[in-house]
Amino acid sequence: MDGQAIVDRRRLRRKLSFWRVFALVVVVAAIAMLTYAALPGLRSSEQIARISITGLVQDDDDLIKLIDDAGGNEAVKALVITISTPGGTTYGGERIHDALLRAGEKKPVVADVRTLAASAGYMIAASTDYIVAGESSIVGSIGVIFQYPQLKELLDKIGVRMEEIKSSPMKAEPSPFHDASPEAKAMIRALVLDSYDWFVDLVAEGRRMDRAKVLALADGTIFTGRQGLANGLVDELGGEAEIRAYLESRSVAPGLKIIDWEPSRETGGLFLPRISGLLFERLTGMPIQLSDELRELGGGKLFLDGLLSVWQFGHNDMKND
Repeated sequence: MDGQAIVDRRRLRRKLSFWRVFALVVVVAAIAMLTYAALPGLRSSEQIARISITGLVQDDDDLIKLIDDAGGNEAVKALVITISTPGGTTYGGERIHDALLRAGEKKPVVADVRTLAASAGYMIAASTDYIVAGESSIVGSIGVIFQYPQLKELLDKIGVRMEEIKSSPMKAEPSPFHDASPEAKAMIRALVLDSYDWFVDLVAEGRRMDRAKVLALADGTIFTGRQGLANGLVDELGGEAEIRAYLESRSVAPGLKIIDWEPSRETGGLFLPRISGLLFERLTGMPIQLSDELRELGGGKLFLDGLLSVWQFGHNDMKND
């Protein structure tokens, strides 16, 4: 076979590959448009909307919008909030809490606690009208934590010193480059305790409990669903059947379908990121999951700003000054 024939064959293969990918894009885009067209119909029929909150709680505009949309949709007769989270930022929990309170002014809102609703996760659960949990679910860990690394000893070992000039002693304190002064520790402790008081008041109001009782439970302790039921942090043990029974007691028709509502995380179309991932996989041979991993890296899940309300397994063995 001469050289020209080889070149022609390669060109033909490239053209075929292009048209195969193009055809794939067209098919996926068509499915996306049909699905998108069907969504208004799905969300306009009477239903119970289910919204899942999983992973680390953060300041999430898409989730807040989804809750507000479901709360304001007349076809949605109730909200079920499925929770499986160890918590996250206090501000993220605060925003979700406030959004659920807004929704609760218009319709029943139930928390369906699965594996875990701790710290900011429990803050979210406490903003609903009724909490249903599994017997072995984990709830509680009411509290706030402020953490920062201390790198001074490491830097001393490698011979690196951080110099600083600042406007006042409390600026940028506490610092990871030197031990915190008593004044810096007092400042952070006052900040943590103020947020802690706010958290306790929030639970007391949401659960309609005496503040003193909440304080007795708010030492960071976690509880099983059974223990949570006994101490007032949970209303009932069970799952969907118990949730439906409660909603029926709130005049929600028993035969309504539970429809999963999910936030649109991407711009540029409902399935555009997935299409891009498919193209990336076809053209490079690398797995499509890589696109999701890159999105996580770029989406902010590596960093949490501000005070945290998060349960950390094994952290109770550590002592803070």
